[in-house]
Amino acid sequence: MRYRFLLLLLFASTLLPAQRDLLPVGPSAEERAMQQWYQFIAPAKSRGIEEPPPHPVRHMAEWEELQALSITWRTSPSYMPVLLTQIAKHASEEVPVVVFCNTQNVLNQATSTLQNAGVDLDKIQFSIVPNNSIWIRDYGPNCVYANDVEELYFVDWIYNRPTRPLDDVLPDGAGAHFGVPVYSTTQTPHDLVHTGGNFMSDGLGTGFASKLTLLENGTGPQNVYNAGPHTADDIDAILNTFMGIDRFVKMDILPYDGIHHIDMHMRLLDEETLLVGEYPQGIADGPQIEANLQYVLDNYSTAFGTPYKVVRIVQPPDGNGNYPNQGGAYRTYTNSVLVNKTVLVPTYEEKYDTTALRIYRENMPGYKVVGINCNSIIQLSGALHCVTKEIGVGDPLWIVHKSLEDIHDNELWSSYEVTAQIKHKSGIAEAHVYYTTDTLAGYEAVPLSLVDPDAGTWAGTIPHQENGSTIFYYIHAEANSGKKQVRPLAAPSGYFRFRVDGMPVSTSETTTIAVRPLYPNPASAITVIPVASSTHQPASIEVVDVLGRRVEVVFRGDLPAGESNYYLHANRLAPGSYFVVVKTNEAVMTQKLVVK
Repeated sequence: MRYRFLLLLLFASTLLPAQRDLLPVGPSAEERAMQQWYQFIAPAKSRGIEEPPPHPVRHMAEWEELQALSITWRTSPSYMPVLLTQIAKHASEEVPVVVFCNTQNVLNQATSTLQNAGVDLDKIQFSIVPNNSIWIRDYGPNCVYANDVEELYFVDWIYNRPTRPLDDVLPDGAGAHFGVPVYSTTQTPHDLVHTGGNFMSDGLGTGFASKLTLLENGTGPQNVYNAGPHTADDIDAILNTFMGIDRFVKMDILPYDGIHHIDMHMRLLDEETLLVGEYPQGIADGPQIEANLQYVLDNYSTAFGTPYKVVRIVQPPDGNGNYPNQGGAYRTYTNSVLVNKTVLVPTYEEKYDTTALRIYRENMPGYKVVGINCNSIIQLSGALHCVTKEIGVGDPLWIVHKSLEDIHDNELWSSYEVTAQIKHKSGIAEAHVYYTTDTLAGYEAVPLSLVDPDAGTWAGTIPHQENGSTIFYYIHAEANSGKKQVRPLAAPSGYFRFRVDGMPVSTSETTTIAVRPLYPNPASAITVIPVASSTHQPASIEVVDVLGRRVEVVFRGDLPAGESNYYLHANRLAPGSYFVVVKTNEAVMTQKLVVK
């Protein structure tokens, strides 16, 4: 009876709007005090569809096409409507913005505020769905697609803030608003505690998080949610079943980030690129961030089997020059949100903002990069990514492409092969690669051909270009339904690019291993992989497909010093494009292989 009274008191406290508006992204003092007894009296978690999705699923990457961006509205503190209005204003130029409101009164206030700010209300959707806090990133719905592209589902985890029950069930309201089924990891054996700020994926089965997820689902005192307990393998299995994650990278938590959410210091810009925050040497979370980054680079490659590209961006001090270890706010530029062709980036001070915005523009050419002042909200350890949640389209035309690398032996190349995985539930009618060496002069189109129907792989070639050229290109596809899509989404203003020249680089200056051109290539039988190593060293030689999935191990062991040949039986592979990946402790070398 006592516990029932405490639960009623707890639920009633969630309905005090003035107090709830001030909830931090991390646990409040009230929540910390309640955690001791909460583990014995956890409220019913039953909601949604409490079983795995009926089909294999793929979690949507944040750079994929959206149908909406969702936020929860707050009328106080006074800076909150200002911030939410800026988000709604810029995001609604790309997609409708869905504003979830506690009550009709809050909805009326949101409507008035947006209208007075000149926001086009035709691009805003209002929905009354009770909630406790602004941090919709953490508790909002996660978008997954059945069989890669066929049907949109929402997945809902147990929110790791036990005294915010209305937040915890908001995905059900979102599912009703969008007409999307909600699958919930709320019941044994699939009960999982997790948060959106501590999760990112590449859309190809790789997920990233801090080890907070191990603590909150394990056997220690931080599991106060009655989840599991689950081992790391259990967690991997749940994420694979509900979200299609087959490789879950877990990094050590940071000592000065109190919420331990990775979006406070890193994000994925695409399947190949990590944007990682950087502190001055030895400052705040800098040492642990560097250790975590090195761990990822040493142990994981992209889904294409190649090393991750890393872009660094400053983690600035607060207005008084203090870093988090000195009591300063956790200012971050990685807590941004991608909304189709627009990137919303938190800003703080011009002397830091200018460089941060330039880094985004250089690495996401053609995208509209908009800075939004976050000095007020960052005091609560959150920014733009934390208060927004992407909603994917219902019929994605999905394009996955491994961007072409710079070529330093251009004379050996008669053309440059472009491959992409392209899928839509109606099938693909046609695809092209558009290329140019001068974006002001326009693009030329080259058709792509379907080379692997099962994988949805298309391929074509860009003609040989002169030494010193920079080739800009993008991929365009049309589905049988008539839907069209490009990649990057900002094309033709946005593009992939690579440079060609006739100055071969001596690999001995930078690495102790080199992979000579494969022959014959294209191949249909035995193919030679010539490898030169300056030292005796352990290595592996693997063949991966265009999505980085291993299809054959050619060699694992010690490479001898000098020249050696390894042999691949190409007739065992289906026709299409592959990559031969040679890895040592010091380098990863990749060669493209075409099997005919």
